[in-house]
Amino acid sequence: MKIAIIGDFHIPSRANKIPFWIKEKLKKYSVDLILCTGDLTSKLVLKELKKISKTKTIKGNMDKEDYPEKIEIKIKGKKLKAIHGNQVYPRGNKDQLRYLAKESESDILIHGHTHKLDVAKIDELLLINPGSATGVWSGGSSSGKSSFIILEINDKIKVRKIYQDKEEEEEYELN
Repeated sequence: MKIAIIGDFHIPSRANKIPFWIKEKLKKYSVDLILCTGDLTSKLVLKELKKISKTKTIKGNMDKEDYPEKIEIKIKGKKLKAIHGNQVYPRGNKDQLRYLAKESESDILIHGHTHKLDVAKIDELLLINPGSATGVWSGGSSSGKSSFIILEINDKIKVRKIYQDKEEEEEYELN
């Protein structure tokens, strides 16, 4: 199963539209699901993503729509939990993220809010933050680069970090 993990668009307040290169990459990878970490800030973003693939989103701290606060799904025996990340202070605190994953017995915790792409394995937990799809500023530090993640769950877990100018792939094993 291939999942595109993407979020923190902030359209139209901080960016005008989804970058063209992202739409092209999403189509190229023909993902089974697009999972948004929130802060779309416009219904039009969700509409555009749904043209590409089945899409689920959670509510970011800047979203006005009535999206769920979290999504929990099981894929190939692995439990994924997605939150926006504004529940954690300071932004991106890995100890607090680990606690949120542990309370729901998740193998993979997906989060956003920092606008900085980050993948970390802590014990048997995988933390994934896709960064910002539009590369816009955040209340914390951000890279300024637009990015997203392709998560492939089969026998092994593959994470492809995708920036406009490069791609990096890593494999993870979770018990």
